[in-house]
Amino acid sequence: MIEVYIDGASAGNPGPSGAGVFIKGNGMAEQFSFPLGTMSNHEAEYHAFIKALELCLEKGYSGSVVSFRTDSKLVNNAVEKEFVKNNLYSPLLEKALQLTKQFDLFFIKWIPSIENKVADELARQAIRKNTMGER
Repeated sequence: MIEVYIDGASAGNPGPSGAGVFIKGNGMAEQFSFPLGTMSNHEAEYHAFIKALELCLEKGYSGSVVSFRTDSKLVNNAVEKEFVKNNLYSPLLEKALQLTKQFDLFFIKWIPSIENKVADELARQAIRKNTMGER
């Protein structure tokens, strides 16, 4: 099984934002940090999820059991219910759901922040890259 830990973060709301993705399983571990520009924390959480889905598809994990872990109740609940109350997030949820359908076995699970420290640090690194003008 592939475990994918995701986190989005913003320095301000809205503010410079970043996404962190930590993938482990099958004897490997990979870390990714993506600057996202200026957005809200909730938007950053969705973008982190989308980046993680795209990464897993690029790496050919669509035929594997892939379990995504997030400390964002907003993203977790929206994906499980396939519904979001705030229309601002509708296009992000729609894109994410289209990507999830490309996996043979897709799971998402909410975890407490304490269990998501690696992805959180990667998201914070991405904010710093963002604010320093790195890509």
